[in-house]
Amino acid sequence: MAELDLPTPYDPKLVEPKWQSRWTERGTNQAKLENPERPFYALMMFPYPSAEGLHVGNLFAFTGSDISARFHRLLGHDVFQPLGFDAFGIHSENYALKIGAHPMELTPKNVANFTRQLGRAGFMVDWRQKVDTSSPEYYKWTQWVFLQLHKQGLAYKKAAAVNWCPTDKTVLANEQVEGGLCERCGTPVEQRFLEQWFFRISEYAPRLLQNLDWLDWSPITKQAQRNWIGKSEGAQLTFDIADHDVRVTVFTTRADTIFGATYLVLAPEHPLVDTLTTDAQRAAVSAYQDATKKQDLISRKSTREKTGVFTGAYAVNPATRQNIPVWIADYVLMEYGTGAIMAVPGHDERDFEFAQVFGLPIVRVVAGPDDAADTPLGDAAFTDDEGGRLVNSAQFDGLSVADAKRTVTEWLAGRQHATAVTNYRLHDWCISRQRYWGPPIPIIYCDDCGAVPVPESQLPVVLPNIPDFKPDDSGISPLARHEEWYRVLCPTCGKSARRETDVSDTFLDSAWYFLRYPSATRDDVPFDAVRTTTWLPVNSYIGGNEHAVLHLLYSRFITMVLKDGGHIDFEEPFTRFRAHGMIIREGAKMSKSKGNVINPDQYMEEWGADAFRMYLMFLGPYEEGGDFRDQGISGVRRFLDRLWASVRDATSDGAPEPDVVRKLHRTIRKVGEDTANLGYNTAIAAMMEYINVVRRGERVPHRDEVRPLVQLVAPYAPHLAEDCWEALGHTTSVFDAGWPAFDPAMLVDDEVDLVVQVNGKLRGKLRVPVDVAQEAAMAMALADDGVAKFVTGDPKKVIFVPKRLLNIVV
Repeated sequence: MAELDLPTPYDPKLVEPKWQSRWTERGTNQAKLENPERPFYALMMFPYPSAEGLHVGNLFAFTGSDISARFHRLLGHDVFQPLGFDAFGIHSENYALKIGAHPMELTPKNVANFTRQLGRAGFMVDWRQKVDTSSPEYYKWTQWVFLQLHKQGLAYKKAAAVNWCPTDKTVLANEQVEGGLCERCGTPVEQRFLEQWFFRISEYAPRLLQNLDWLDWSPITKQAQRNWIGKSEGAQLTFDIADHDVRVTVFTTRADTIFGATYLVLAPEHPLVDTLTTDAQRAAVSAYQDATKKQDLISRKSTREKTGVFTGAYAVNPATRQNIPVWIADYVLMEYGTGAIMAVPGHDERDFEFAQVFGLPIVRVVAGPDDAADTPLGDAAFTDDEGGRLVNSAQFDGLSVADAKRTVTEWLAGRQHATAVTNYRLHDWCISRQRYWGPPIPIIYCDDCGAVPVPESQLPVVLPNIPDFKPDDSGISPLARHEEWYRVLCPTCGKSARRETDVSDTFLDSAWYFLRYPSATRDDVPFDAVRTTTWLPVNSYIGGNEHAVLHLLYSRFITMVLKDGGHIDFEEPFTRFRAHGMIIREGAKMSKSKGNVINPDQYMEEWGADAFRMYLMFLGPYEEGGDFRDQGISGVRRFLDRLWASVRDATSDGAPEPDVVRKLHRTIRKVGEDTANLGYNTAIAAMMEYINVVRRGERVPHRDEVRPLVQLVAPYAPHLAEDCWEALGHTTSVFDAGWPAFDPAMLVDDEVDLVVQVNGKLRGKLRVPVDVAQEAAMAMALADDGVAKFVTGDPKKVIFVPKRLLNIVV
């Protein structure tokens, strides 16, 4: 006889709005920010609020993070899960230009739509602590962060060759260029020489690399950062220049190949080019320099026919003491290394091609195990020769490459021509953007005082609402067209001065947002000291691995800088990071250009948010992603319908069945372990398997059989779980009920399947007590007709393996 009165059938259109309203009324999702007993900061990467609205990829990411947060709350933690909007940047600005709107008007509408969709999905978000990077209340403190870097000598301005996107009409950081293309719009990137603001992230390269050894992050993410930081152990070698009182310095990881260096190559922009160029070569060198300025950085690095010009000067190889020519070539970049290389054409493909074009000497100095010193050079010379030995290298002949690197460096150091150094691939972060939709960089230029930081008391430098915000190809920000905004008095001397008109990279906005969340309602400090100490660093961060280099590296850098400045007491922002996978549709990555982006609204309307949440998690492993196919949702919805009906039909008469109880405890352990490890798809499968046991033969379940299942499903289907929990007689939230415990004794089988063979052939399988003796097992086997008919006479031998096998030999 049913004891509970739940509506029939389950209707998410009634259940979900009911609980979203109650959560708001009761403050269910609000964290106990002051004096929490077990603080747990659960962070999800905040979204860029596009005009298209929340898409299914966003919902996949956020749902996985929300399940983890709700699970930890059930484990007894005081969970803080905030959310906000990464609302500045080129995407929003470009869309505003496309439709003829202003980003100051468009962005709030986008944020409102995202907030509606996120609320509908039922996330356990503390909306009191929302941030919006385009709000002056937020970017006031982004500008404050800039000032801290400036104060610590880590922000500087210089003229540099930079990546320029001709479509977005702005500078891009190296990390924002993928395969020579703008990572936003796919346009080939060009080179510009502009005055830009940089952050000295390169000074933090050793620390950024070292900490990866202990961070609890997804291995693929850590490896991406290691590769980008790019530690190289090598040496700086100096070459005297014949007839000049100057030296050229190069960095190399292969000092062992010095005897094969047959020429030097300088970048056309190298400061010594003018000094070294002879009168006879000056016209050719100048023409080549002019031609190089018209090229972009990407094409200069690409593999193509090598070009260059001889300067007329000669360097002295410090190993051979022979004069070698000094050239300039566009494949050497001033921004990388020292802007000069020693060319070893016998063992470097680029140098080999260059030497062939210009008829320069090629010498083998490393040989493989089966090669002689005079073996002709071929393509094999450019493969990994780390296992080789030195040849044509005077007293070092025969040394292994590994030994020679150290020995040759020490020898050259003794001759004052080498210093062992460690270099990093990581270059300083260019943060200047020649666009409108971003925080103005808080610097004022004075003819007398130079670049003066805006006093902190004058923050924020408010972005003005200007109608003509469209960028142009001049490389100058639209703000520079508004003299009424940029003309100000110098904070130091009071004379007429000028504001910086570039805005900062949107990655600076997101590099510190996690620090702002706990203190989002404070307008007097960027982050409250007590709350920051209480809640930071972040306990669990979940997001896309596409940000493995950009956002995560910048966030780590800014955190280290703030620690060094005495503002916080930790240097790594995220204790644990897990990268989620990607949702594809019918085998293809979702994108607007392919027309296969899915708006989740229609699915939440038809199936309910809980069913859609669980379906997304059931597609495949969360850290891998899955293929979105509509037909799979119905199976998840049937599970929720059956759970709803099980709660409705549950009785308190009698006692639960032992077999069901045993399955329940195994399910509790399985779901708990899998949820903790983000194994959501297998956790859902385990719950589905359990409901099949509960309702087999359409049996009426006992209330104690379904109550723990409601707790298990709560992180996945929070609205349904709350309604079922209430129907079971509880007046508080299911998320305050705790996670059900399992009894280890219930995980041990009291019966096992015993395989029965006759003369080694399978004749049956018996369900026997786990501690059954051989004699009892024989009796049970002979009582089974399927086994007995093969046993004639007394057995010659019995082979008994407890819990596994009984083999009767006749």
